[in-house]
Amino acid sequence: MFSKDIYVARRRRLLELLRGEKGIALFLGNAPSPAQYKDNCYKFRQDSTWLYYWGIDEPYFAATLDLETGEETIFADDVSIDDIIWMGPQPSVAEQAASVGVAGSAPYAKLNLVVSAAIVKGRPVHTIPPSRHYGSMKLQGLGIDAPSEALIRAIIAMRLVKQPEEIVELDAAGVLGQKMHTVARKGIRIGRVEQEIVGEMEGVTLAEGWGISFETILTQHGEVFHNHGHAAVIEPGKLMVIDAGAEGNSHYASDFTRTYPTSGKYSAKQRDLYQTVWECHELAFSMIKPGVAYRDVHLAACRHMLENLSQLGLVHGSLDEMMELGIAGLFMPHGLGHNMGLDVHDMEDLGEDLVGYDPDQKRSSQMGLRSLRMARRLVPGNVITDEPGIYLIPDLIALWKREGTDKGHVNYALLEKEYLDFGGIRLEDDVLVTEDGARRLGGKRLPASADEIEEAMRLDKENN
Repeated sequence: MFSKDIYVARRRRLLELLRGEKGIALFLGNAPSPAQYKDNCYKFRQDSTWLYYWGIDEPYFAATLDLETGEETIFADDVSIDDIIWMGPQPSVAEQAASVGVAGSAPYAKLNLVVSAAIVKGRPVHTIPPSRHYGSMKLQGLGIDAPSEALIRAIIAMRLVKQPEEIVELDAAGVLGQKMHTVARKGIRIGRVEQEIVGEMEGVTLAEGWGISFETILTQHGEVFHNHGHAAVIEPGKLMVIDAGAEGNSHYASDFTRTYPTSGKYSAKQRDLYQTVWECHELAFSMIKPGVAYRDVHLAACRHMLENLSQLGLVHGSLDEMMELGIAGLFMPHGLGHNMGLDVHDMEDLGEDLVGYDPDQKRSSQMGLRSLRMARRLVPGNVITDEPGIYLIPDLIALWKREGTDKGHVNYALLEKEYLDFGGIRLEDDVLVTEDGARRLGGKRLPASADEIEEAMRLDKENN
């Protein structure tokens, strides 16, 4: 947790943003989620919005904030002797509330009475979309069926701009994420099972932090974006995509991706496409600064990608026309990046478009661009990912060919002859928007260019 002054200031700022709104804001913390039975639960993870405003990292907590009077109350139950037998002595709810600057506390059951009383009096109860089943059922039981857009927009406005203490935690999560990636790279050897590397790298996050920030992607089939199967044996001549992140004990996240040649060196064909992805990655980073719409950065990266693919003979024709048609979507069907913070895809539980798009922006229906999660005009304090990629997806290629989606711009003969077994490439860093530009988060940057990666893998082999 941060100091209580930080939580007090955050709630005060939230009240200022909601000035003029009536009623109360209701915040629900998470509850344990049973895995197989009631007493065997998944690892507990607190709700991120709860953590942001109330800080207490324990289950079965809730709070209300009166938007008219400013009164704050935390609802939870003090432990019983049975709890103490299993868990040991615990601080009282009043003590925990005081630690985040809240004077009022009450038993958890009283939450129902407070909310019901507000509803009877015709006072609005402002909530956000629940991210867990427990929250959904709790709100349903309270008779609340619609989230408050005013509250959602106020929370987004605050959490999109990271405070100095948050940036410290994001840097620390980045350092931990870079360490897990370094362990993974050093573990790449022909004949090993992918799962062995996953275990080694995830062990780093548990030894020094809360754990992984999302389910690890480590695969020799990088054309499958979220390939979470790790049973394959590492083969020579393949490309291994490792997309993984760490979550610090403060719950701030990191998210990095690197694509390694399993043999230690890229083939000529692999290097050509890797170089293109790396150039798109560097171009995007060079454009990141306040006032620039990230949608335009995405489009610039797509344009550069098509220029290079044209030189390789994979596409042809007018670059402007290919951009208008969205031809880059065949090769990169995802967006350039997303917001990051307490969630690796920060606040997307509040609504992707509300989080990632300015009011005057609309999500495209075009493949690739439609999957862009962050399109906003950048401001200092935004934390985003820069993650271009190129993927040769046989089923998608076949579909575009069959339906004529490319309008004659794609060289299917070359793709089918040389690239259907290619796989995929992705390259990703975490970026902070500063007052005059941007910087990458974490410690020393992971090797990123083809030459840097090959040299790092050569040294890894010498030192094994």
